[in-house]
Amino acid sequence: MLLTARHHRITFPRRPLVMGIVNINDDSFCGDGTLDPTEAVAQAEQQLRDGADIIDIGAESARTNRGPISVEEEVRRLRSFMERWPKLCNSTSECRATPLLSINTWRSEVVEQVLPHGGDLLNDISALPTPRNAELCAEHGAALLIMHSVGEPKVAHTHIGYENIMDTLDAFFESKMQLAMGAGLQGEQIILDPGIDFAKQREDNLTIYRDLERLQVFERPILLPVSRKTVIGQVLGQPNPQDRDAGTLACIASGMRRGAHLFRVHNVKAAAQAVKVLSS
Repeated sequence: MLLTARHHRITFPRRPLVMGIVNINDDSFCGDGTLDPTEAVAQAEQQLRDGADIIDIGAESARTNRGPISVEEEVRRLRSFMERWPKLCNSTSECRATPLLSINTWRSEVVEQVLPHGGDLLNDISALPTPRNAELCAEHGAALLIMHSVGEPKVAHTHIGYENIMDTLDAFFESKMQLAMGAGLQGEQIILDPGIDFAKQREDNLTIYRDLERLQVFERPILLPVSRKTVIGQVLGQPNPQDRDAGTLACIASGMRRGAHLFRVHNVKAAAQAVKVLSS
């Protein structure tokens, strides 16, 4: 199975990729965000030295109890980091192969202004309601991460229920992959994300963890966003996200057993070490 993202070509099976999270905002649910681009770059540099294969930058929190920022402000924050990315890659080139840069945004108005300037992967939490972001990825050669959700981002969907969440994911990904490829994207540019905690309840999330291998039928890399998720806090009785790293590592181990190819995490060092041990 091949993943292409700009100039990167990654062949699976292989050790899962670790995606480090850098929040260029001041309302991250983990409290680790920063509006200082120099500090954001320093965080990314440390994550690369700790073993990250991908850095995922986001300028707007997905929290539903915070309003959206303007398109102009989101673009400004993202570009401030992206301008420093080539130098950062050079400074950490001794760590491992050239890392990938993931742009975490969903508004096509933002994507239009940032993707021409870089980014190997678009991490889109909108559930691809239109083909526009797929068209932009096809135009610039970037990979597209399609995440399952329901309704608009930054709106709480705690009332949503499913008769069978895995059947829902099967139908969703089949439809959205067709939409993306109809917009000109190649199949090898697509990554799938089941959207843990997005428009899902506790049992939905736990079912996804247990039955994740069902998604291998699409023959595309699967990103499992496990880091400090609400469902982990519910199981462990840990309301503070920063106390959920042990549960996160357990989900990484479970995800590797069931075929996950990428993990998006806050604690890169612990995740990278866990993946290394489990892959040995």
